[in-house]
Amino acid sequence: MSDQQYPQFPQYPEQPRYPGQQGPPPGPPYPQYGYGPANYGPPPDNHLVWAILTTVLCCMPLGIVSIVKSNQVASLWAQGLHAEARQAADDAKKWAIWSAATMGILVGLYVVFLIVMIVVFGFAATELTPT
Repeated sequence: MSDQQYPQFPQYPEQPRYPGQQGPPPGPPYPQYGYGPANYGPPPDNHLVWAILTTVLCCMPLGIVSIVKSNQVASLWAQGLHAEARQAADDAKKWAIWSAATMGILVGLYVVFLIVMIVVFGFAATELTPT
């Protein structure tokens, strides 16, 4: 056997100590990788069902934006961007609500239009009939 030297692990400088501090310096001398101690729980609801329903049944452009936002939730959560994933979930919900509200407003305006047309043509028809 030969006396082969193996490479040594790099020596990291010791972290500074503050006056009055006892014991080893706090924390590791270099960054730790892997799973962190924080437990963020399950990912937020992405509201994909509502996004699809509002796209099909309501206002398509706003529903498409809702679908795009809801699809971003899982990938952002997997990347560890939890605040951005929650924001994307909230945005997906907001766009789905706006899509449904837009459809409700349009249906309401159509009903008002029909009532106005019935009233206008109803009066016009009574004035044109000979008596």
